[in-house]
Amino acid sequence: MSDWLEHTVQIEVEAPIDLVWSLWSDLEQMPRWMKWIDSVKIPPDNPDISLWKLKSGGLEFTWKSRILKVIPNQIIQWESIDGLPNQGAIRFYDRHSSTIVKMTISYAIPGIIGKIMDNLFLGRVVESTIQADLERFRQYALNIKGN
Repeated sequence: MSDWLEHTVQIEVEAPIDLVWSLWSDLEQMPRWMKWIDSVKIPPDNPDISLWKLKSGGLEFTWKSRILKVIPNQIIQWESIDGLPNQGAIRFYDRHSSTIVKMTISYAIPGIIGKIMDNLFLGRVVESTIQADLERFRQYALNIKGN
């Protein structure tokens, strides 16, 4: 039995949407700004599939995701098809001189972890980590924009 938790965070990046989109849609670069993501691999024969590895403390999870929907400069939506159950979407909003990046993620807490950790505490940790990831992405995008 699993409990599902959902979080939505957003950030404004002072860069054009084309740049923000191109950086975010390069999934294999995500470990550069996502603290818990150890690696993302895209099989060359199937670009809609991605293989993810998350590491935090002594925990390690892997999963395979499938892209459900892509609208350039607007949305990337996914769901896991193997491993750690999760799903979500990244939405991009053009503000002309900046871009809003809004991330919604849902994930299942395996029963054993749910019993060990209070879901509210875990939810706050995950949300603050995702917000910090978006802050790191913002800095990454601004550094690329500056070059």
